[in-house]
Amino acid sequence: METARFASLIAATITMGLVSGLFYGFSVAVMPGLRATGDRTVVEVMQRINVAILNGWFMLGYLGALLFTGLAVGLHVPADGRAALGPLIGAFVCYVLAMVVTGVVNIPLNNALAQAGPADGLADPSAVRRAFEGPWVRANVWRTLLCTAATGLLAWALVLHGGA
Repeated sequence: METARFASLIAATITMGLVSGLFYGFSVAVMPGLRATGDRTVVEVMQRINVAILNGWFMLGYLGALLFTGLAVGLHVPADGRAALGPLIGAFVCYVLAMVVTGVVNIPLNNALAQAGPADGLADPSAVRRAFEGPWVRANVWRTLLCTAATGLLAWALVLHGGA
């Protein structure tokens, strides 16, 4: 049981760190870099990113963070594993909230961007960009903060686990 607890906690921390880093990278590099470009460029680049990101490596991190954190919570429920349970539950809640933000804000905005059509054929690329960029960036900041908090809580759980 101890090996499974530790392994799930390590896997949760790694996958959460990957997702947190992805969202952080968008917050501090990708979106600020695109801010200085033209409307059609923003639309085209984000349309391409939204297609490219749907791959097995992304899904391993994105779904793995949820599954491994949930598994770690479940494995730490028995009386002998409760030292790390509080931070684990906190991490799980933070990540579920990040997934809600993704599902309620980011994915619908990505879908609307795709439905707008090719960037070079847009009649008003500025309007498409305005409808997408601001709300998407704000939601991504929330995802970044929530996933960073979840990663910190998982690191705390690792420390507590080591002392158990």
